[in-house]
Amino acid sequence: MSKRVFLIFSLLLAFSCSLVSFAQTKAVDAEGHQWWQHAVFYEIYPRSFADSNNDGVGDLKGITSKMAYLHDLGVDDIWISPCFPSPQVDFGYDVSDYENIDPMYGTLADFDHMVAEGKKHHVGIILDFVVNHSSDQHAWFLDSKSSKTAAHRDWYIWRDGKAPGQPPNNWTSIFGGSAWKLDPTTNQYYYHFFYAAQPDLNWRNPVVETAMLDTTRWWYKRGVAGFRLDAVDTLFEDPILTDNPIEPGTNKQGDPNQERKYNDKFPEVHDVLQKLRKVADESNAVLIGETWTDNIDELKQYYGQHNNELQMPMDFMFTAVNKLSPPELRKQIAAVDGAGGWPVYVISNHDIVRSYNRYGDGKNNDAIAKLMGAFYLTLRGSPIMYYGEELGMENNDPKRKEDVKDPIGQTGWPQEIGRDGERTPMQWNTEVNAGFSTKDPWLPVPPSYKTHNVATESKDSNSVLSMYKKVLALRHTNQALLEGSYTALNEDDANVMSYLRSYKGKAVLVALNMSASPQKATFNLADKGFSPASLKTLVATPQSSAKGSEVTLEPFGVFIAEVAK
Repeated sequence: MSKRVFLIFSLLLAFSCSLVSFAQTKAVDAEGHQWWQHAVFYEIYPRSFADSNNDGVGDLKGITSKMAYLHDLGVDDIWISPCFPSPQVDFGYDVSDYENIDPMYGTLADFDHMVAEGKKHHVGIILDFVVNHSSDQHAWFLDSKSSKTAAHRDWYIWRDGKAPGQPPNNWTSIFGGSAWKLDPTTNQYYYHFFYAAQPDLNWRNPVVETAMLDTTRWWYKRGVAGFRLDAVDTLFEDPILTDNPIEPGTNKQGDPNQERKYNDKFPEVHDVLQKLRKVADESNAVLIGETWTDNIDELKQYYGQHNNELQMPMDFMFTAVNKLSPPELRKQIAAVDGAGGWPVYVISNHDIVRSYNRYGDGKNNDAIAKLMGAFYLTLRGSPIMYYGEELGMENNDPKRKEDVKDPIGQTGWPQEIGRDGERTPMQWNTEVNAGFSTKDPWLPVPPSYKTHNVATESKDSNSVLSMYKKVLALRHTNQALLEGSYTALNEDDANVMSYLRSYKGKAVLVALNMSASPQKATFNLADKGFSPASLKTLVATPQSSAKGSEVTLEPFGVFIAEVAK
């Protein structure tokens, strides 16, 4: 072998080794806890996080430039919403190539650099995998629609209409109208649960399954630590296309309400999840599920009977408690805590109105934002933060239809205004466009960026950002918060949410005043094996404190303390 060939071989070997999944470097601890059980996850909407080239749209180089910020904040893994090539009809959730990066966001080389920089800062990369559908511009679909005998014809769901001009059945799209679109080339309809530009993949075809599993392997080899699986409930539908039952009224799109009995939550979904998990386990990777469930029994199914499906199915029922109600929150926490899997808590994301708006009362929003951060970041389980949540970012909803970018808002206006409001650019400083870009960004920032931004809040020890940093730092170092059990306290208290996190003789007491008036709470911890007068403050709002076993809380106050034996 010549020196030149040897050098090239050595460089290629070094490059391939650098792309080993970050998850593979994270070991199970001495007591068998998995790395993702200790991790704090953070969702990034790539269009809106950081714009490195000032074109008004965020990109991978922008994300890479903020790795130090993410690490200092206390983030272990970032979940990046789809950054694959896409016509952007649904802003990346219409994928035209599963194994590349959209030029809007950069290149594969930029991705590799981001993974490497993430590793330096101990931040892993989770990708958003759109498993239910592709773009209608994907090479698979372009071939599929070319003829009834095309190689990829059965990769999607094609059917004849009931009659001329009539779709195969009454199923409706989430984005409005029929879930079927007639293609004139073959005079058949294809099925799309979402937008017409998002044809559903046929997961009953084993070749499709193989291609999608291989896609995950390809990215694991490139260094990702796992996937968030988009819309997993919708992978299968009734093969004989039974009409869905009609329910009273119409939805925001103006379509008759229907029970999605025959095109949602089929049991075959769990077979696919088990196969995806088997591949993930080869790389010690994690699978996070977009799992919309109505009850805990449904949620439990996504863990798998043998804990062999999703490690982290998201509990969206928690987000449905859209008010500061200790009784209702206790009920939801108790249910998911006892479900047998590892709880996953989220209070907002790219599809949900920001928590600052949902929980805020219009007067004490900052205090409530601190309270909510202290709350869900100290529960037993893994939290998934949403970018800007740590700043108290608020929704900036469009006021006119012509300003709406989200397709669901365009088709449903004004009853459905879309999700643009929760997807606005990250607020970095007080400069133009919140320091996101010198060019007008793809979505406008709200006026609140002048006070709610990283630069300003970093200098304020009483800011929302400071509270998040304090709680996240505590979470990473306190064994009771990392490993401890959850025990609800004072369950008859309608104002103060309190609980104990205990582990091997150590415990942390969390007391949160979810009311607008001062509160006091007395705790009898003797029956838990702890001295009642041994509370050592760890994190607290300025006017919250303890004396003996009594805790005094200011309105929306936070008090977190170590409890000694």
